[in-house]
Amino acid sequence: MKREANLCRKCPVCNGNACKGEIPGVGGIGQGISFINNVQAFKKIGLLIDVVNNIKDINPETKLFNKSISFPMMVAPIAGIKNNYGTDVTDYEYNSDLARACKDTDTVCFVGDGIDMENMFHLPARAIQEQGASGFVTIKPWIMDKVTERINLVNEFNVLGIAMDIDAAGLPLLRNSATPVENKDYHGLKKIKELCKDKPFVVKGIMTIEAAKIAVAAGADGIVISNHGGRVLDDCVGTMDVLEEIVEAIKGETTILIDGGFRTGTDIFKAIALGADGVLVGRPIALACATEGDEGAKKAINKLKSEFIHAMRMTGCATIKDINKSKIKKLTM
Repeated sequence: MKREANLCRKCPVCNGNACKGEIPGVGGIGQGISFINNVQAFKKIGLLIDVVNNIKDINPETKLFNKSISFPMMVAPIAGIKNNYGTDVTDYEYNSDLARACKDTDTVCFVGDGIDMENMFHLPARAIQEQGASGFVTIKPWIMDKVTERINLVNEFNVLGIAMDIDAAGLPLLRNSATPVENKDYHGLKKIKELCKDKPFVVKGIMTIEAAKIAVAAGADGIVISNHGGRVLDDCVGTMDVLEEIVEAIKGETTILIDGGFRTGTDIFKAIALGADGVLVGRPIALACATEGDEGAKKAINKLKSEFIHAMRMTGCATIKDINKSKIKKLTM
């Protein structure tokens, strides 16, 4: 199965240079600097080869939110697949394919949200359960009554947890919609955590120590260090540029995830070495899934896993616990 995705340029290196300002599309906002900075941040970190050991078996498995996964990667939420990728696939079809791929590769998917609640939120959430997969539903930072409506809607499904991409408050299309988004403070996040009841609540869109501490205080079971793929504010620093300081501030208090510019298994390795518990990967898997369905998504996920295992082997890491700062070196740019 091969499908077109006409709004993605399918560059040999997905670095944000060719698609600056192309929204709808997969580009970054404005000059695209935030998207570009996400990708370039990985060049500031190098891996250190260490094969002077007797390691024979590599185990990349980890556990996040009491769910064992094959390696510390989950798939980031993508909504509006037609508008952003220029494909005829619906969000429901895309997320059904993605859920199957994640189930088959023993990982977790995050499904998205949009203005059309039925087709961009309810049906993608249903896809997780229909495919027997493990996944988070992501809710935009709508005004509170609309957040409550969505949480009540997904309570019928056996999802792993609920996430909110609070940085989507910066999307002009949503700000000006009939159902507007809003900023969420401590009280708003605490209320959402209460609505989630026994389901883990993840706050996505954290870029400062202060915001991370507020999320933790509000009861978040996890955070995602994210600038929304560079799509909500130009001139942002890369997510990897703030990872270490946020880890130092809140490590052990909540699960720390990160997204933004991850393209290879070695990128994932670098984030784990700096203290992240897991990584969300978006564009590469989304494009593969949009154009080749579940088989394309599986191929992309397995490639990332193979590269991650190779990085572990070549740096002397038998398990996830062995990956730390001693395996990398910050470079002078």
